[in-house]
Amino acid sequence: MEYADGEGGGGRRGRMRMCDQDGEFKSKNLQAERRRRQKLSDRLLALRSLVPIITNMNKGTIIEDAITYIKELQSNVKDLSDQLLEMEASPEEEAKQSSRTLDAAEEMNAFGIQEEVKVTQIDGNKLWLKIVIEKKRSSFTKLVEAMNFLGFEFTDTSVTTSKGAILISATVEGVYGESLAVAETRELLQEIIRGI
Repeated sequence: MEYADGEGGGGRRGRMRMCDQDGEFKSKNLQAERRRRQKLSDRLLALRSLVPIITNMNKGTIIEDAITYIKELQSNVKDLSDQLLEMEASPEEEAKQSSRTLDAAEEMNAFGIQEEVKVTQIDGNKLWLKIVIEKKRSSFTKLVEAMNFLGFEFTDTSVTTSKGAILISATVEGVYGESLAVAETRELLQEIIRGI
């Protein structure tokens, strides 16, 4: 390294410039600025690789597109957080619902109402059903869906709720015109009700 002002060292030095081998002067600040620009350029390239949609390759557009993408991600995070809060609230609602279910069961017992299933043959392929079950959320819907799945079609149905119980009076037919057995249908209904 050579010094342009001719001083080799010691004492107060004035402004120092570095000379390269060609004798041209180079500023320390110039090298630092080049390193800073190179770092900035490398970081912009890294940012460009992380953002999926870049509309233009200049620095300003890369930054704008990155800002837009980050805002979009923040919006997605907010939406997912809201959904998570709703899902966490569901068990609380289920706990409230189970306490209501307990209340319904207690109410049934207080009035001496027991669950029962009666099946009577009306015609060759028609049965009359009388079902008394505990009042639970969507229990009637689940019962009807299970019965339809098993090939029963409800023709006349009456549903009444009172004192923690649901009374279902219905006429059912076999979908395929087959004759229905009373004992088998009763057992099937009891099994469905236990699963509700």
